[in-house]
Amino acid sequence: MNGNTLSNLWLIGASPMAQDYAHVLKALDTPFTVIGRGKSSAKEFESALEVTVQTGGIEKVLQNELPPVTAIVAVGVEQLASVTTQLLQAGTKRILLEKPGGMNLEELKLLHEVQKKQSVLGNEPNEEVWLAYNRRFYEATRKAREKILSDGGATSLHFEFTEWSHKIREIEGKADIKAVWLLANSTHVIDLAFHLCGWPKDWQSWSSGSLDWHPASARFSGAGITDQNVLFSYFADWEAPGRWGVEVMTRKNRLILRPMEQLQVTPLGSVKIEAVPLEDKLDQDFKPGLYRQVETFLRKDITHFCTLEDQVKHAEFYEKMAGYNKN
Repeated sequence: MNGNTLSNLWLIGASPMAQDYAHVLKALDTPFTVIGRGKSSAKEFESALEVTVQTGGIEKVLQNELPPVTAIVAVGVEQLASVTTQLLQAGTKRILLEKPGGMNLEELKLLHEVQKKQSVLGNEPNEEVWLAYNRRFYEATRKAREKILSDGGATSLHFEFTEWSHKIREIEGKADIKAVWLLANSTHVIDLAFHLCGWPKDWQSWSSGSLDWHPASARFSGAGITDQNVLFSYFADWEAPGRWGVEVMTRKNRLILRPMEQLQVTPLGSVKIEAVPLEDKLDQDFKPGLYRQVETFLRKDITHFCTLEDQVKHAEFYEKMAGYNKN
């Protein structure tokens, strides 16, 4: 790719996550332009990918260039909403936005208002912003959806999103992000669980405790019923051992995503946990889920995506689960 020519697809950010996107875009033979901010991350990106990075951020580039038609936003959590706002206001029509899209519900609401305003002002198709929850695009997830459908639907759901507090505490800086860690990170699990079984329509949640890096809460529990009439429960204790996991029950199988890149089942009438064979070469060759997510985004198939409008609604659940709105 000629780094001196801006393409109609911009990859915003030069982070390790942006590098993962670049690997996929190169494999898909899709021209793209990388817009970074700092020189250090740009240098690392260029060394790893042999792709030129334009530094200075999108503010600088948009002063001299027309906006891209399409963008992938892979910057830090604290910058996601502001960068996407600038792209929308400049006229970008389609955006794949890294999760969770903003630092809190208020940021997501403001971003959604910008999106709606730009859609009204424009004469072309409405601006589209899709959240990049790549676990929806795991081969294990695709197989789970297939089994849920063939079994006649899910009947119940349980998931756990315990985080390793001792590791997160060691992350330097990022105090503002760590303070909203359930939204910023745990929603990888929560989004997938509810994606498979529907979103809460009647539920209760509880949270307790506190961590020096996550003052709102340290333990989380809840239960209810989804809009697909699936009973669900969840649990997490960030001061105890644990791991992420999703279990979906049908009338024929217990489907287990733990680790979430793999699918295991316990058939009715058995206690044996059996591994399900997966054709998951793409999940092994690239960051899991990313190839299919980008491929689907580029062909404008919204079937399994979380839209920005969806995310605003979901963030209300997340903030309640986290105890961010206790007061």
